[in-house]
Amino acid sequence: MSAPTEVAEFYDVLFRRRDVRGEFTGAPIEADVLDRVLGAAHAAPSVGLSQPWDFVLVRDRDTRRSFRDHVQAERSVFAASLDGERAETFSRIKVEGVLESSLGVVVTYDADRGSPAVLGRHAIADAGLFSVCLAIQNLWLAATAEGLGVGWVSFYREDFLRRLLGIPQRVRPVAWLCLGPVERLADTPDLERHGWRSRLPLHDVVHHERYGQRRER
Repeated sequence: MSAPTEVAEFYDVLFRRRDVRGEFTGAPIEADVLDRVLGAAHAAPSVGLSQPWDFVLVRDRDTRRSFRDHVQAERSVFAASLDGERAETFSRIKVEGVLESSLGVVVTYDADRGSPAVLGRHAIADAGLFSVCLAIQNLWLAATAEGLGVGWVSFYREDFLRRLLGIPQRVRPVAWLCLGPVERLADTPDLERHGWRSRLPLHDVVHHERYGQRRER
């Protein structure tokens, strides 16, 4: 029995989502589309309704070039730690689309938002950070539904990004997201296509009642 149309459409967006690097067109994003995508991110659930995220929109070409150069330097640091086949595989992988995308969206985490009494964070300090990740996922799915691509850049040092964008020391930059229209979304994730790693079967990550207990297939 097939899923209702609206449910099937949701799963279509979910499985079409990709971490985009080289497919950006650089075309501008319409203001109302950007507002909807950011609105979806801001609608994410958050611990204690603290809404600890902020979104810094970076369009300036010089700022983006400075960040791209920093990312490339960090890519070189990681590449130097690899040997043999892993080094050869990584050499073919593009890790960012900072200049190719339409803009950067830097998502930050403010642990002081809603303090001192953040309902639900007293036992798990990272619950606020988890909330920011939910906002990023909302943004990513909304962007995919709007025909946009998103690329999460993680090859950077947080202090560099703080200085570049004037982010206060108490605020943590969680992600630089490259955002913009794309030529297409790849059928297969880049890392899988290049042979870096394959997706695990669902059965391998599902446990029943206790960790390590699995049902026979």
